[in-house]
Amino acid sequence: MILSSDILQQFTSWFDDAKQRDATYCNGMSVATVDEQGQPSNRIVLLKSVDEEGFTFFTNYNSRKGDDIVHNSKVAATFWWSAFQRQIRIEGVVRKTTRQESVEYFSQRPLLSQVAAVISDQSQPVASFEALQAQFDEGKACLGDNVTCPDHWGGYRIDAHHIEFWQGKDHRLHERQLFEVKGDEWVLSILQP
Repeated sequence: MILSSDILQQFTSWFDDAKQRDATYCNGMSVATVDEQGQPSNRIVLLKSVDEEGFTFFTNYNSRKGDDIVHNSKVAATFWWSAFQRQIRIEGVVRKTTRQESVEYFSQRPLLSQVAAVISDQSQPVASFEALQAQFDEGKACLGDNVTCPDHWGGYRIDAHHIEFWQGKDHRLHERQLFEVKGDEWVLSILQP
């Protein structure tokens, strides 16, 4: 579902406030997935873009989150900015970005982050941190300065159908605005705290 201009404007306003306070980690987004046994798993990823098509992050497709998404494309995501007592909760379906989008973003990453993405068997056991460092050093030597985006790495975009803006207030009388898809449109509800 295409995000409404109201949702994008509200998100952008809150995100810009957070960026002024913490430009490095304002885009930390908790993403929850569920595996094929129904076990939820949650982790922080970095939001890399938001537009009318959704919320985009990048990762290793062979990671635990990638495996979960293969079996169940429904996800939930949360932003929390304690300095402002604000959170944004998102629920929806996730899908891969185009290969071109993934390659373009990968090419903008620092070289050593590119190397790490190529060599990492994300979420798989490793003998030790020293073994991981040796794997990285070997990859760096083999790959040189021209690293290509691997097939196992790329973007996901959350196509939201439920977005809640939560503003903390005194006496726990929090302001909650819920945007939900109903039919072909976004509908706004005000929720009790």
